Amino acid sequence: MARSGAAGRPGLLLACGLLLWGATGGASKVEVSLLEVVEVELGQTARIPCNFSLPEASDYAYINWFYIDKRSRTKIYYMVRGQVFEVDTEYKGRVAMEDDFTLTISRVTLQDARTFVCQVGAGSLGVGENRTKLHIYKTPEPPEIQVNDAGIPVTSKEIPKIAVCISKNGFPAPNITWYKNGSPLWQDDTKISILSTLIKESSGLYTVSSTLFARVSREDRQSRFHCAVSYCLLGADQTAVSEKVNVTVFYSTEKLSLVIRSPQPQVREGDEVTLHCEGDGNPPPEYNLLKVQEGAQAEEKDLTSSNGVLILRKVKKEDSGRYLCRTFDLDSMASLEATAELSVNYLEGLKITPEGPIQLQQGEGLALTCDARGSKPLELRWKKEKKGKLLGHGKQLKLSNVTLESSGNYSCEVSVAGVPGLSRSKQVYVTVHAKPQISPKDSLVPVKQNELVTLMCRATALPEPTITWSINGTVQNHIDHHHVISNLTVQVTPELLQSGVTCMATNKLGTSSLHITLQLRTTTTSPPPIGNTTEQKTQESKGVIIVAVIVCILVIAVLGAVLYFLHKKGKIPCNRTGKQDITRPDARKDEIVVEVKSDKLPEEAGLLQGANSEKRPAGDQAEKYIDLRN
Repeated sequence: MARSGAAGRPGLLLACGLLLWGATGGASKVEVSLLEVVEVELGQTARIPCNFSLPEASDYAYINWFYIDKRSRTKIYYMVRGQVFEVDTEYKGRVAMEDDFTLTISRVTLQDARTFVCQVGAGSLGVGENRTKLHIYKTPEPPEIQVNDAGIPVTSKEIPKIAVCISKNGFPAPNITWYKNGSPLWQDDTKISILSTLIKESSGLYTVSSTLFARVSREDRQSRFHCAVSYCLLGADQTAVSEKVNVTVFYSTEKLSLVIRSPQPQVREGDEVTLHCEGDGNPPPEYNLLKVQEGAQAEEKDLTSSNGVLILRKVKKEDSGRYLCRTFDLDSMASLEATAELSVNYLEGLKITPEGPIQLQQGEGLALTCDARGSKPLELRWKKEKKGKLLGHGKQLKLSNVTLESSGNYSCEVSVAGVPGLSRSKQVYVTVHAKPQISPKDSLVPVKQNELVTLMCRATALPEPTITWSINGTVQNHIDHHHVISNLTVQVTPELLQSGVTCMATNKLGTSSLHITLQLRTTTTSPPPIGNTTEQKTQESKGVIIVAVIVCILVIAVLGAVLYFLHKKGKIPCNRTGKQDITRPDARKDEIVVEVKSDKLPEEAGLLQGANSEKRPAGDQAEKYIDLRN
């Protein structure tokens, strides 16, 4: 059986070693070729191929597999004329040969990293062999970095330790490289030192440890360090990277500042202000906070602060001034100072002159002056009432020819220019005394006869006026500040229609009056009263009586007209003396008198009497005469 091999095949170059197809030299006609290196992961199955070539029309006689240990050969597997034999060695039960003569080793261990030989014999044609190196690898665990958390002073005389990087259980031993801000670090004699150790564990795996020593500067407070473990796997370089860490760097304070923090750009009285000493050293030094007392000779007053932090709650104008922050750096043995100016805006002393309450007579004048003190120029505004209409700007407000309407609260609003939210206001009450004023000046009220009507009279004055009416009736008064409203309820009579009603408002400064004219309505719909005069609903019982009276009057009028018509026609005689007989006396033939007996109640009869207040005999109240002569 002829077996074609790989003799003369070009070599294969890989990154981690040369994997070449080797061939036997010399005059032998049996050529065997193997890979120079075979790599397999620990615990996996290794496959070592064996390729050979024989002269044509020939066949191999046997194939032997050996491993070399300390220059001695040990046979582990062989085949003679197609029959395989497994030698009882440490590889018992782990080796086998595939149909293409590839040797397989299962569950490889680190001790399997040896040289293996494939030997092919072809009888008289000779013997050929070649060898392969079996490499076992184990991927190391990801690197762990342990940073120096004690802090590193920039003034250290020795090169300080930055961090330690450890990678465990790798095979073969991996390499560790250090990086700072992404750039690799290499050992030198002055700034960087790298110390590496390699430990072989009992398992045969390797643990590699690397310690980085490096000098640091102030800028390294922002630097990030990490390490990377590199190893060769399947002919290629692999890398595992650790996390990135910062180191604590100690350095002296070079710059010092005093910062004032407040809720507003412009500090106002009542605000909360924080004074904070800030230095660029690490760790921060001890700070002293002082206030400079200005005067002929400046003095410094120590302030109780929490390591350079002072909180001023509800600041006052007395807190204004220059503040000083001082520190002493032990490393550099230098004293540093920083100052800041605190300006507290204030508004005080607000007053109005003359002070209230102020009393004036109608027609007089008044000048109000508003004054205050502030940290900056003041803006003053005058208003009537706190949220009323703007009257003017400036310190003074002039009132001239005052009237009753001029009475009220006058408000002075003061604000500090350029300081939002810093404002105050003050009020003064002005009272204008005047004689009563009645509105409206004239009044005409439409009414119905005998109805109840309510008349209103409104007067304004200070002192508050007293309102009286020219007739008697039911009066209700309502007082609202210096306004008085009086309601008079009366019954409409012919006399009242003729005379009208007068209301008079009086105080110590004078009297005013208003005459109200009553006019009978011609329509059934009652128009609204003019001006301030109002009608109220008539009581139900009174209304019924008035309607009954009107109906009686209409009935009497119709009856009188009928009697008059019959008399003209001569159908009936007329006589004054009888209550049932109607006669016409000879002495007064041109006069017609109708006498009608009424069934009205006494109070209804009284309503028919109009404005006449005299009492009649009881017998007369039951009768009503209507003269129809004209």
